[in-house]
Amino acid sequence: MENRTGNGDQPWQPRRVNDLARFQHPRFASAYARTSLEADERGASEHRRRLLAGVRGVVVEVGAGNGRNFPLYPVTVTRVVAVEPDDTLRSMAERAARTASVSIEVLAGDADHLPVADAAADVVVTSLVLCSVPDQARALAEIARVLHPGGELRYYEHVRSARRWAGVLEDLVAPVWALAAAGCHPNRRTSEAIRAAGFVVEREERFTFRPLRGTPPSDHLVGVARRPAWG
Repeated sequence: MENRTGNGDQPWQPRRVNDLARFQHPRFASAYARTSLEADERGASEHRRRLLAGVRGVVVEVGAGNGRNFPLYPVTVTRVVAVEPDDTLRSMAERAARTASVSIEVLAGDADHLPVADAAADVVVTSLVLCSVPDQARALAEIARVLHPGGELRYYEHVRSARRWAGVLEDLVAPVWALAAAGCHPNRRTSEAIRAAGFVVEREERFTFRPLRGTPPSDHLVGVARRPAWG
């Protein structure tokens, strides 16, 4: 792939793509694509709008899925590199990118091995993905690597319930749920993990949301964190 320019004079040279075989879940991907439409109608689309409001510059979207964020990027974004490991979802994202109002390139890759150069991004976006990465700490370290110092992490994630009984129930069902839902964990403490990774959380909204009819409500976050300008 040719060299590209990210933030400033940073070469946009993808790193070697890791083996993505373990991320292939075609049945789950097809089901997710269908249910994401209902979730957006029930409010997820508005959550995504809040997530992306004011985003500008070069963006890396981690776990882009079927591209539901793509129509919502503002014109202040100069370029989006969308990384998705699942072949089925990535194919859908490629189609969605063709009609987006901003320039979007969809690449194969996973959160632990982003095919992006160091400090190339002004903003990294995660949208319902930190629940399913194999190792949150490693993924967040990789996100910090591709962000330039002072860059933003924008996140929209479902997390472990703040209600004690609900949190305990999520802990109990997490192993089975992860097997059925392509590694998704309903009980992750993502806000704490972001802070532990060295990000400074600037604002964070926590709310309860029921994405699908007939499913229990779960706690969600929309937040902005920043990679410190030092270190």
